[in-house]
Amino acid sequence: MSVQVSHDFQDTYDSATIMVMKDFQVWAKACFEKTDFSTHAVVSVVTNHTSDDANGCNIDGNTVWLKVARVDNSFSFHYSLDGDKFFMTRFFNLPVEKTIKVGLVAQAPTGKGGNRFFENFSLEQKTVKNIRYGK
Repeated sequence: MSVQVSHDFQDTYDSATIMVMKDFQVWAKACFEKTDFSTHAVVSVVTNHTSDDANGCNIDGNTVWLKVARVDNSFSFHYSLDGDKFFMTRFFNLPVEKTIKVGLVAQAPTGKGGNRFFENFSLEQKTVKNIRYGK
């Protein structure tokens, strides 16, 4: 799954997000988020009954592409500035079945939110040759 996301970053933790989910105890998300350091960053959270939170790279601007790739129970999150060349931000495993939920999330846990834009959405079922490259 990949999508171009953008928003106006009004409050801390505002994000445009892609998510993969087995249930409320097993899930992961990649966010383009306003961090508590006042940066715009690609951030990820992986939850397998306990959550972690990892800030990735800071992004200048309000738009980025987010992507997730999956091979069996292995997943990788990626970002791109142009929608063509993607860089991996996270590799992880989750105990999931063959079919899982995937989707888009507009997150605003500390404020009133703002506009989120999800464009150029793509969901493909195909085999990737290298999950770390997402291709």
